[in-house]
Formats: sequence, C-alpha cells, structure tokens
Amino acid sequence: MFERRDIEFEAEGGDRLRGWLFIPENTAARHPAISMAHGYAGVKEHGLERFARAFAEAGFVVLVHDHRNFGSSDGAIRHDIDPWRQIADWRRAISFLESLPEVDADRIGVWGTSYAGGHVLVLAATDRRIRAVVAQVPTISGYQQGLRRVPPDALTALEDLFDDDERAQFHGEPARRQQVVGDNPLVPASYRSRDAISFYLQPLPPDAWTNEVTVRSGRLARMYEPGAWIARVSPTPLLMIVALADHITLTDLELRAYEQALEPKKLVTIDGGHFDPYLGQFAVASAAATFWFRRHLSQDQ
Repeated sequence: MFERRDIEFEAEGGDRLRGWLFIPENTAARHPAISMAHGYAGVKEHGLERFARAFAEAGFVVLVHDHRNFGSSDGAIRHDIDPWRQIADWRRAISFLESLPEVDADRIGVWGTSYAGGHVLVLAATDRRIRAVVAQVPTISGYQQGLRRVPPDALTALEDLFDDDERAQFHGEPARRQQVVGDNPLVPASYRSRDAISFYLQPLPPDAWTNEVTVRSGRLARMYEPGAWIARVSPTPLLMIVALADHITLTDLELRAYEQALEPKKLVTIDGGHFDPYLGQFAVASAAATFWFRRHLSQDQ
C-alpha cells in the first residue's frame, strides 16, 4: 500500500539529515503529510517505523528523520543533543516535505514523542505551516523532571559533572560522554529504570545506535521548558497522548500542561508507563493519532 524510500536533505550548516519517506501507492494525488522524529538520544529504529507505517496505510506521506548527530544523519559531535538545534532542523524537514510533488503543502502535521513531544509543542506554537500536532508522552519541564528523577543527595555530583565537562571543553578537550541507560549507580547515565533500559537496548540493526550521549546534553535537557509554549499552539489542533503511570516525563506535569492548552485540543490517556505507547498500548496510541490527523488534515479543512 506504500513505498519506503531512504531520503536526505540539507540542514543549516551543511549537515545532511537522513531518514525514511513513506509514500502511499496512489502517487497521482497530492497527499497530506506527517513529519516525525524521536525523543532523547533515540533513533528512527527505536519503534518509529511502526507508527509511520500505520500513518502511511491511512493515506499520509510520512517523513521520519534522525536528529543531527544521531543514527544515519550527519553531525560533527556525535550523540550531542541541543533541543533548539533539533527544532531548527525539524523546520527544514517540514520545508523538505513541502517541496515534494507527492505532498499537499497546505496539509502537513507533526508527531513527536517524549523529548520530541516537547519539540512539537514549540514547533506548532511558532510555525503556522503545521496544521495539526500530536505530542505523545511529551517532555513538559526539564527542571521539574530533574527535581523528581535526581535524588537530592545525587544533585551535587551531577552539577560537578556538568561543571567539570564545561571546564574541560574550555581547555580544548572534547565533550565528555555518559551512558544513555545503565543500572550501575557508579557509572553516570541519563536513565536507570528497567523499562528505559529495556527500550533503549532493544535489538537494533548493527551500528544504528550507541549507548552514549554527551554530558552537556543533560544540562541542556534540565534547562528545556517546552511546556511554556503550550498555550500558544492554538489555533493549531493539538492532541496529547499521556501515559497514566509515566515516571519519565511525568503524568501530572503533562495533565497540568494540557489544561493550559487552548482549543482545539484533545487528551487521550493510556494505561502503563512512558514506553507503553510503543509496546502494549501501540494500537490505542497509533489509532488516536491517525484519527486526529485524518480529522484535521482532510481536504475540507
């Protein structure tokens, strides 16, 4: 019912961003389109193809790209995450979609999950080319997440880690690195929960992903407040998908942010934790997103 192509496009600075483009069989028509990307330190192979296929089967052109410095995309500092750079790159992805003959440029939506769920809130609030947005288990407040997920007795060591990295870079050393996931409390890691470890370390194609991220990515994550933009998303239609036992991006923060959003909006809650939309709750999460995009990217909108 659709074709998957490998694609690439140029981002600011000349780096090439790469990913997959899913195109429905009926190429005589111009289709609505969805732009997708992964969350913190993830790559497209971390469960995104399943969502992309569901959207393509529903008649959408779907673009899934790897963020700069990750996966198949270019980037001089591998596994380095700047949320604002990722947002700027995503605007280029939207421009790339607009340029395709198979795409109706007036009917483009964005879908983001976790960290990228925060990105799409910022994008939808600041780029009116976007006609519908789905934020799945989105990051709302890096500061609040840090308060909950870092024990008070570990905070000094974390701040020392950030400061030592900054001093080292001042003296010409490369950015320091830590694990994305790990269960050894003596080894710095972004996530230690069993569900995060299982998700990130799932079997992937060779060389698709490495379990490391720059230390400074963690500092930037703690400074990132995408929830501050949620009231500005309107009049772009917003769907939020929230897991009721989310200990990563935090259910109560997401629900409070949804209350601050203006119409048109819709909330879908699912059982389970942060990674369940990709797993046991995939059918619910993908169906809700597909319905939202169909409703708001149809030709009569």
